[in-house]
Amino acid sequence: MRPETGHLIRLSDYLPPDYLIDTVDLDIKLDRHATHVRALLAIRPNPKGRAGAPLRLDGDELKATRIALNGIDLQPTAGFVTPDQLVIEKPPQEPFTLQVETVLDPAANTKFTGLYRSGSAYCTQCEAEGFRRITYFLDRPDVLSVYTTRIEADKAEAPVLLGNGNRQVSGDVPGTSRHFAVWHDPHPKPSYLFALVGGDLGHVRDSYTTKSGTPVELGIYVEKGKEARAAYAMDALKRSMRWDEDMFGREYDLDVFNIVAVSDFNMGAMENKGLNVFNDKYVLASSETATDADYAGIETVIAHEYFHNWTGNRITCRDWFQLCLKEGLTVFRDQEFSSDERSRTVKRIADVRTLRAAQFPEDSGPLAHNVRPDTYREINNFYTATVYNKGAEVIRMLKRFIGDKAFADGMALYFERFDGTAATVENFLSCFADASQRDLTQFKRWYEQAGTPLVSATSAYDAAAQTLTVDLKQSTAPTPGQSEKKPFVIPLSLGLIDHNGGAIALASEDAEAAELQSGTFILKSPERRITFRNVASKPVVSLLRNFSAPVRLQMAAGPEELLALLAHDSDGFNRWQAVQTYATDLLVQAVRSGEPTAPIDPRFIAAMDSVLVRAHEDPALAAQILALPSETDIAREIAKDIDPDAIFAARDHLQCTIGLALQPALTKIYAQYTETGAYSPDALSAGRRALRNSALAYLAAGDKALGLELAKAQFDGATNMTNRLGAAAALATLPGAARETMLKDFYARFADDALVIDKWFTLQATIPEAETLERVKGLMAHEAFSLANPNRTRALIGAFATGNQTQFHRADGAGYELVIDVVARLDATNPQVAARMLSAFRTWRTMDAPRQTKAEAALLRLKAKDKLSNDVADILTRTLA
Repeated sequence: MRPETGHLIRLSDYLPPDYLIDTVDLDIKLDRHATHVRALLAIRPNPKGRAGAPLRLDGDELKATRIALNGIDLQPTAGFVTPDQLVIEKPPQEPFTLQVETVLDPAANTKFTGLYRSGSAYCTQCEAEGFRRITYFLDRPDVLSVYTTRIEADKAEAPVLLGNGNRQVSGDVPGTSRHFAVWHDPHPKPSYLFALVGGDLGHVRDSYTTKSGTPVELGIYVEKGKEARAAYAMDALKRSMRWDEDMFGREYDLDVFNIVAVSDFNMGAMENKGLNVFNDKYVLASSETATDADYAGIETVIAHEYFHNWTGNRITCRDWFQLCLKEGLTVFRDQEFSSDERSRTVKRIADVRTLRAAQFPEDSGPLAHNVRPDTYREINNFYTATVYNKGAEVIRMLKRFIGDKAFADGMALYFERFDGTAATVENFLSCFADASQRDLTQFKRWYEQAGTPLVSATSAYDAAAQTLTVDLKQSTAPTPGQSEKKPFVIPLSLGLIDHNGGAIALASEDAEAAELQSGTFILKSPERRITFRNVASKPVVSLLRNFSAPVRLQMAAGPEELLALLAHDSDGFNRWQAVQTYATDLLVQAVRSGEPTAPIDPRFIAAMDSVLVRAHEDPALAAQILALPSETDIAREIAKDIDPDAIFAARDHLQCTIGLALQPALTKIYAQYTETGAYSPDALSAGRRALRNSALAYLAAGDKALGLELAKAQFDGATNMTNRLGAAAALATLPGAARETMLKDFYARFADDALVIDKWFTLQATIPEAETLERVKGLMAHEAFSLANPNRTRALIGAFATGNQTQFHRADGAGYELVIDVVARLDATNPQVAARMLSAFRTWRTMDAPRQTKAEAALLRLKAKDKLSNDVADILTRTLA
């Protein structure tokens, strides 16, 4: 029998730690199979803890070789030390020292938490609970300590030795081939922010001077030979540092800031104090190997991890339930940075696409949870879109709700009050309540209630009285453990457009003056009516502008209204949303009618043509508007008894119809935006490439012969990865010899570049054909594939499960069986990645009955395994609930 999932941890059970650890002195002698760690901990009873309580230190698969209390050795017997904990029943009740020595095998650590090997380097990942795999510790975020770390290694194997904080001293170990470096971080931090790296790495160096005149040495460490590909990351880092000073008044606080890129990493990156460790996909870029999306991703993630220096490091979270306090806030900050660096409207659209694709399904399924959860069994499973993306939306709503000035004042107050502490959501909100003099009790429900609210809106125009009434209602469906939902505070940005395309001034007797001025109306109760006066003609209502709240909007709008919004709305987001709504309505109707290839409303084709006509005004926005709703978008609207094959057929038919009907205009766009000159990742150039590749995709859908000709020529002549991959994506939709030739050529060109080969795997995993399942199985046996590498596993199996709806949800259940087999294999070596793969099943109950039966059978087969990790067992239990 497999063990039960991990112990249920409740927010309501939180107690302060019984002991505090003021300083941590580490001596780590690196060795592939026998790394020796000596930890000297300065411990004292916590005045807020339980007097006389036992000292319980966390461990995870540890082997203790020595334990000494105040310098006196204690025998490491089973009576008080196990691989998972160290317990001293009666510790001193005055300050004391505890010395703990452990021995680790980094090369055998396939979980990539704690200390492990990645390529030729030693590196660490300690969030959330990885430090306990290095030494026994109070491994919780509210224990803040000052760390001094001595790192020793063979000089030839690891000439680079990096740690948190500032380097104090370094040198050779006399009489040996080894050397050492001592790093000291003066800022108290929790153990999850500890890091070290040792290896034979190349690097690029730069410097930055803060606004107060303090010089900072910057370094990015990468695999040797790839130094040139770190240039954009360095540029993004310096821009991030300046932006944080300008926008939030936050200066960097150490002498050095280092980034290290590694190829084996479970996450995207980690904000360890002064030593950020990154998945190399978010550092390395060149025009030949990285797409425009990769460049944008690097910019975002570099900024995100740097911004954590204040929102996460200087102020950390009291407990893991408060994870959104650092992650949601920092995602908001990185989104604002990218919006300022690029197109704010295009960035907003991209962020909402991500939210709807990743977080909305989470909110409506068995894995739904609060932005700040009430309980968890495995914290690794709560690094979710709800915590990150919805958490960011809550911050954005807060700013809209209280106003820009009050928000800025609240942030300044937050930094002032809680610097150097481990804070809570309540601490955070108290700063904004004080700054704005507003009661945020109801607003706090965004942190306390799961689910995506549905806002229903109807409008009625009275020509005689020249009034428009808008009736708003909110409701939220039950989620696991929350059957009844109280009303949220929902900011709804609204505008009125007349038939000539002009904006109508807002005048209302029952709305607050502040609402009229800002155009944002607050829905606090289950229902609200807003009456607008002096409206001379029937207007078109533009609601939820700039996606002012993370809600689903239900508002009756016919083609005429949607076309008016597309043509005239001053809000770029709602211009995009108008086309998304129109297309979604068409596609849902086609699927529900049982005629997915029925004729398309010609008015929609004309609307898409109008986008092409105006494309020169903003190519990046035009490319976003031209992008049809995804298959998962359509499935979410249908909500139950979903048939992915019918959805694919309807969407494919719409794309083909547009491509054929608008072939002349698309061909013109394709030719007009031909790449000229040297590659640049700037927003304008990226927008032009996005528009051209969008045109190519439509042309390939509408006329396969023409698409084949254009895509082959673009692939062969491409001078950058964006255009090469755009052509490859078009060719991948066209079965035949040309596709297979392209795939062979792609691999031959980039066989030695792991990040590009990840794209090659994903390209094949997402081909929506019945043969793809066997293709994926064959690729799992390919010499370049390894389940041991998280990036490679995500590129093939993750892409198949989340990016190929027809084949993952195959009617015969074979897609489910494949992913379950992979999860079972991975669980023994890397439970975190296995659990993330399993989350692809979160929507299985929305499928039609035959698919539900197949999915459940696959999940139950996994449940019957003798032993599952807490990570996988937790996701499985909630998915089957």
